[in-house]
Formats: sequence, C-alpha cells, structure tokens
Amino acid sequence: MRDAIFEIVCMVALAFQAQPPAADGLLTQPTVPLDTRVDAAKVTTLAMPQTPMRLTPPPQVIRRVATQASEVAVDAECFAQARAAIDRGLVYLRGSQNADGAWMRDAQGQGSELAKPSNAASAAVTALVIRAFAQAGYREGGDAAVAAGVKRMLAQTRNKNGFAPDAEGGLQTYVASCCALALAALDSPQRAEALQEMIAWLKAAQWDQSEGVAPEQDWFGGVGYGNKGRPDLSNTQMMLEALHESGAKADDAAVQRALVFVQRCQNKKSPDAAAWARAGDGDGGFVYTVANGGESIASEVAGEGRYGEKLSPATRSLRSYGSMTYAGYKSLLFAGLSQDDPRVLAALEWMRSHYTLVENPGLGAQGLFYYRLAVSRAMLASGMRTITDTAGVAHDWRCELIATLAAQQQANGSWINPQDRWMEGHADLVTAYALLAIEEAIKPTLQSQ
Repeated sequence: MRDAIFEIVCMVALAFQAQPPAADGLLTQPTVPLDTRVDAAKVTTLAMPQTPMRLTPPPQVIRRVATQASEVAVDAECFAQARAAIDRGLVYLRGSQNADGAWMRDAQGQGSELAKPSNAASAAVTALVIRAFAQAGYREGGDAAVAAGVKRMLAQTRNKNGFAPDAEGGLQTYVASCCALALAALDSPQRAEALQEMIAWLKAAQWDQSEGVAPEQDWFGGVGYGNKGRPDLSNTQMMLEALHESGAKADDAAVQRALVFVQRCQNKKSPDAAAWARAGDGDGGFVYTVANGGESIASEVAGEGRYGEKLSPATRSLRSYGSMTYAGYKSLLFAGLSQDDPRVLAALEWMRSHYTLVENPGLGAQGLFYYRLAVSRAMLASGMRTITDTAGVAHDWRCELIATLAAQQQANGSWINPQDRWMEGHADLVTAYALLAIEEAIKPTLQSQ
C-alpha cells in the first residue's frame, strides 16, 4: 500500500505546477510588513505553493433533505429511520431553546490556542441548530423556533457598525462560518444582504498578503479562531464550506488561497511539503494545522506531543486523523480539485484504510460527532454511494451512518458524547451535529430539487 501511495504522491508534480504570480495576484509578494499579531519566529517558510493547472466545478449545493426515499440512494426502511431520528431530534431542540431564541445561551467556548473562553459559543450553536431546521424544511417565516433563533443569532453578532461575530474576539471566525452556513441554508432573499456581509467578513479574516503574509509562509490562506488567531484546518474548512454553500466559485481568490493552506496540512511528500510531512509516511491524511511548524491532536493523543516535540527532531512527523482528513478531502473538492487529482486520491486512500463510524480515527471518542458530520459531508461531496475499505468491504455509508446515530439517540431525542472534549458533553451541540450528519445522508441526489 505504501508503494501505491508513493506513486500517487509522485504524480502530484504532473497535476500541479506553480502558476505565474501575475495570474490573479494569488502568489504575489506582500507590500506591507508582517502583521504584529504574527510571531515571525514561529512561522516557517516553505517552497512556493503549487496551484492546480485547471479547476473542476465543485459539488452541487443541496439545501434541503429529500421528501421520499426514491430521491436518495437508500431503501425505504433506512430513509424512514433517518426521518424519524430527525423529527425526534428537532422536537428535543424545540424544547431546549432558551426563551430569548438562543440555544446554549450561557455556554462558553474556547479556541484551541486561546486561553480566554468566549460567550459567543451560543451564537455558533444557535446557527448550527437553525441550519438543521432549515435543511429539514422549516423556514423563518413559518416556524416560531427558527424565527426566534435567527433573531437572536443576528442580535448577538451585529452592532451599529455591522457584522461583529464575537466582541470578545475568541471565536470570531468559527461563529462567522456557522452564521453564514445558517443563512445559506435558509436561502431567503430577506437575509441575502446579511449573508454577503458575513462572507465578506470571512474573506477579510483570511491570512494573506494584506497582513504581510507571503505565499511561501505556512500561515498563508488559512483562518484561525478569533482576532486573527493562528490558522488551522478546522476553521479553514468551515470557512470554505460557508463560501461553497453561499455560491462561491472554485476560482474565487479566497477559495484558492484556502486551497494553498489546506493542501499543506496533508501528510504528503512533495516539493512544497513541510518538513514534518517529508519525514512522515505520506499516508495522505490530514493534520490540524501546518502553521508554526505544524500540529496534530492525534500526535498528542499518541504521546508524541501535539507538535511532535517528543520525537527526534531529525525524524519528527505528525499523525493524520479522521475528522481532519474528511474535512480536508471535502475542502479539496470544494476548491475545484477533481476526483482523480492525486491529492484527492491520497486522502481517499487514507479514508478507505481507516473507515469506521465507531470512533474518530486517531482520537477515539474525542470529537466523535464532529467527525461523523465531517464523514457525511465528505461522502456526499464525493458522489460515492459506497466506500470500499482496504479489506475489500463495501460500506453503504448513508445507511451505516443513519443506523449508528439512530441507535445512540436518547429517549428524549437528543444525542450526547460521554467524552466531552470540544463541548461534546453539551446535548444541544451534539444533537445539532447528529442531525446535520443525518440530513447530509438523505439529501436528494437521484433527482434534482
């Protein structure tokens, strides 16, 4: 298998080449000094990024679940199980909504590299719940819970100066992406202006030449948590999804800058790869971030240190893991790479060799529901009805995901993760993740909307 992966990676040079910087300004050098919020001593310089010679139209945006099994590649029993789980979950969420329209009103969230918790977590969770309702067919104009949720979400993220996703600065980008995804799912002309304001904010939050970041530097193209924090793949993939769901084209400059960052987070051996990737096994999976020399939570879980600092500097590498690999895979597709692109194929090979819905590969139960949502979104984007693991077993990912989640739904309609890292001990958040995952699995793909 390792030889096959090596052959795939060697093909990268044929499918990618550095485009002339004058093409659209993507690879030009900055004309302003490096932003003072960046610790220049931690930033690493890599080879000039390789950009695709051609782009493929990204997967279709589908904003509503199917109304009947014949629209999806599942049987009637599986479809009925999904719809029943969605209905029960939405009933639970109606009951857990706060009087002011929010969900998890008093919860505090914390970006992975930030010490100060933020009260803006509620706005993000409220947005995720709104998206779950909207995709199930409930609209702001005809559903009291959705209307109250949208009103609260916008009140919490807008002020007299416009969109301000987190006054404390701790979760700005995460909140902005969630809010944009909620409004995109509502698909309402009434909210089109607010949605475009959010998208503009996200594009401005991206690290690029306007902050003095050069294309060769490992921060380029990514976004992090609030107040221009260190970029990571989790936030960058959410921004890319928000752009995609809002109608951005693959050749959008922000999308292509994000592609530079995303591809650098992949465990691959190529001319523009980071040192940790060149020292690794080139398994095609993804890590948490390439920035500041690279981080992987799977390396931390494995006892090698989040930065791989417990390994010998000469052989330091980082471990790929499930949630980031599925997130990276769909991000490559959203950014216009084709199904037969070497980097897409390498990520798919990792997914095939680590296929499971029981755990988040590399992290166990940590972030399990976030992982399942990433699986569902990535597999829908892939267009594949089944994924065949490296043992030769074909998995009907839709019905396996639906059955797995339905079996874990609580009597009151909610879901919860006993491993509460990343707030997965909160039933409202985990229920939103589970519902969104099931909804991805039954979006109509056999017939147009």
